[in-house]
Amino acid sequence: MVTAIVPLRGGSKSIPHKNIKDFAGKPLCAWALEAACAAEKVDKVYVSTESALIKEVVEGLGLDVMVIDRPEQLAGDETSTEEVLMHFIENVTSDVICTVQATSPLVTAADFDRAIEMFSQGGYDSLLTAVRQKRFFWTDDFRPINYDPQARPRRQDFNGTLMENGAFYLTKRETLLQTGSRLGGRIAVYEMPSETAVEIDEPHDWLEAEALLRGRGRT
Repeated sequence: MVTAIVPLRGGSKSIPHKNIKDFAGKPLCAWALEAACAAEKVDKVYVSTESALIKEVVEGLGLDVMVIDRPEQLAGDETSTEEVLMHFIENVTSDVICTVQATSPLVTAADFDRAIEMFSQGGYDSLLTAVRQKRFFWTDDFRPINYDPQARPRRQDFNGTLMENGAFYLTKRETLLQTGSRLGGRIAVYEMPSETAVEIDEPHDWLEAEALLRGRGRT
């Protein structure tokens, strides 16, 4: 069984009430929730929140989503996603946990289905989503990370580097329990389109993400 969990904390320093703020005509969290609910390979979708307001908004969306009341002590600025996941699996039975970020509204049901298929067919323990960056990266002490400066490749010949975009993660329950991390064991990477690298963490991200969503014809 694959269950999706969307952590929605009430507090947000960068954008107040970010998770339920209007985004292209809907609460931001609605886009990821709708995609997860529409995915054929996701058996159940949950929201974890400590906020009564978020709970009200989610329940008003008319989606088949269960809300788990998160303790206040797991809703602070220092609370890790893994702590939220541990609370989740204490309350919900699941073989595979799909952790979904509401700040990635460009995710689609097809992304979930393809990634879950890849995950199950490949016998992986966890999976992350990423985009391919065809940029040359260096460390702070001026060492190249992903290419040889003495044999600088042409862009068309350069495979690039995969960068996490944070859209969602897949984790076997036993892997989460054994490692305490959403990523462990045999890890797979599901590649997504480059525009999905946009995450809504700061106010300037908002308009860019809305424009990308409209460009996909989803509004």
